[in-house]
Amino acid sequence: MRSELPKVLQPLAGRPLLAHVLDCAHELGASDVCVVYGHGAEAVRAAFPSADIRWALQAQQLGTGHAMLQAIPGTPDANRVLVLFGDVPLLTTSTLRSMLDAGNEDDVLVLTVDMEDPAGYGRIIRDGDAVTGIVEEKDASGSQKAITEINTGVMVCPAAKLRQWLGRLSNDNAQGEYYLTDVIGMAVADGLTVHGVKAQNQVEVMGINDKKQLAEAERALQARLIDELMSDGVGFADPARVDIRGKLTCGKDVFIDVNAVFEGEVTLGNGVRIESNNVIRDSVLGAGVVVHPNCYIEGAMADAYCEIGPFARLRPGAELAAKVKVGNFVEIKQSKIRKGSKVNHLTYIGDSDIGENVNVGAGTITCNYDGANKHQTTIGDGAFIGSSVNLVAPIEVGKGATIGAGSTISKDAPPDQLTLERSKQLTVRGWTRPTKKS
Repeated sequence: MRSELPKVLQPLAGRPLLAHVLDCAHELGASDVCVVYGHGAEAVRAAFPSADIRWALQAQQLGTGHAMLQAIPGTPDANRVLVLFGDVPLLTTSTLRSMLDAGNEDDVLVLTVDMEDPAGYGRIIRDGDAVTGIVEEKDASGSQKAITEINTGVMVCPAAKLRQWLGRLSNDNAQGEYYLTDVIGMAVADGLTVHGVKAQNQVEVMGINDKKQLAEAERALQARLIDELMSDGVGFADPARVDIRGKLTCGKDVFIDVNAVFEGEVTLGNGVRIESNNVIRDSVLGAGVVVHPNCYIEGAMADAYCEIGPFARLRPGAELAAKVKVGNFVEIKQSKIRKGSKVNHLTYIGDSDIGENVNVGAGTITCNYDGANKHQTTIGDGAFIGSSVNLVAPIEVGKGATIGAGSTISKDAPPDQLTLERSKQLTVRGWTRPTKKS
């Protein structure tokens, strides 16, 4: 990967490769999930601090069979062992369930796929429908290399039998490694039938070994996620120009324009319209919300029929009640803006509680930080804040109050009154503008 980050921690749709594989294991209801880890060991473990995982360190990388030898000591004999790979993140639970259902608890099953170019992969050797062996590329004969059905590495074995076969592995092969695939020949020799189950497409079983393959997997996963949303009725201007890096939940009649990025957990209510070039992270937008172009929304909540942007930023803790309007170049942080209020232009609102039907004029700033602590600004229902106003917190602007444009207000403003603070305007007659000396 040419990266300091271990391969299984490389991001795919905003999450580590290994996270996608673990999701599959947990969704299948696995009673014991063991991760065999080696390169970047501490970083890999640190990335999953609370996961229900049994960890097995492979200090030396001596092949896939050797990796399984690290995991098998803690595996109960009564279990069925499903072998997955940390760099094969696109496998679906439906494919894996189909594989598990193809045999009983004492059967060995191998997931295969047909490839136009099978170079580099182990070939599936069959006798009729039964798999009799798997030959690695470097050990394959000319006729075996012509086989297009390849081993994905994913297999299912009864744990007790697998323990016996792993104990008989040898590294007498071209790579000097212990191949997990050798257990297939041992199973056949012991009289077991090995079932080969074909995956529907090679994209699902693709392994990731470099940044090019990572990018290909990203596009494949994004296409899958978008297809699922379109099946549920979500509209896209161009499905190829949207990225989901987490979980996106949508109501009915949602429309998403180009270059939208969704990160973490995002929920869009019925009729939400996301226009172009927006990033939305860990936020909930209610029914009928419109997000105009070029907004950044993080950790925010907006109730029904709010209008946001263009060029607005909602930071964590921003809560908009119904029919709030947040306009261009407005930043809101850790603040509640109640029903029907408008913050339209070039404004910063931080650590504030703004009442209903308030108008906040262009260039208004809540001065919430004194260099050490944050302070609260409270604005009552129906207040009118003129343009270019500084509200120096802690401060309360009363219900129905009007703050004159250009004021710096550092004391509470009473309700239903005009409050302003300005120096006297002067005109200096006879004054001339300076000129450059020749």
